[in-house]
Amino acid sequence: MSERVHQKRGPDRRKQARGGRRPTDRWGYAPLVFVVDSRPTGRDACEAILAKLRFAVAPFDSVAQAAKVLNALRPDIILVGTVDERALKDAVAGNPGSATPVVVIPEHDTEAVALIEAVRTALRAAPVRR
Repeated sequence: MSERVHQKRGPDRRKQARGGRRPTDRWGYAPLVFVVDSRPTGRDACEAILAKLRFAVAPFDSVAQAAKVLNALRPDIILVGTVDERALKDAVAGNPGSATPVVVIPEHDTEAVALIEAVRTALRAAPVRR
């Protein structure tokens, strides 16, 4: 049997770091999104879509839970299921100085493109926070 001879092409890269974060990488801005939906499937689908796009996601199964931490966390946008929409808009309006945009989650969980476009549009229209 003949043995294969491996020829290197280029410099030796065995000691270089591969994958993951590097010391020169900078941390970016990740908008905080509250997902308020009493339906677990809708909430989980939204969370998975937004997390894949590198949004910071805080899921809630009730408006009461989201309202408790609304002033402390100050989300950039709130996604809400159609069932909880009116109660959440009342909770957001009750907070002084809150101009957080509220977007309704599409009825069908397969409408990911519509959800992403609605979130991006609301974030672009929202005032810049400092």
